[in-house]
Amino acid sequence: DTSPSEAANLNTSNSIGVSALCAICGDRATGKHYGASSCDGCKGFFRRSVRKNHMYSCRFNRQCVVDKDKRNQCRYCRLKKCFRAGMKKE
Repeated sequence: DTSPSEAANLNTSNSIGVSALCAICGDRATGKHYGASSCDGCKGFFRRSVRKNHMYSCRFNRQCVVDKDKRNQCRYCRLKKCFRAGMKKE
């Protein structure tokens, strides 16, 4: 059996169903933004990208790693991952 505190550690979602980790880069999520659990960095990136209708391009093969350390290296792949995580413009 697990103690209540151990059981709480196994559950990565808080009481309102928001994952503790950003669905895009894996950093600590600050809440559900635009439909996906995300950190403030990815929230702001998505907001700016959508508002300004940015058209990014990938310099590699559109399979770049998007994590906390490399999330700023390829905007195309980061935005693609935002949409795949369920982020929506409204």
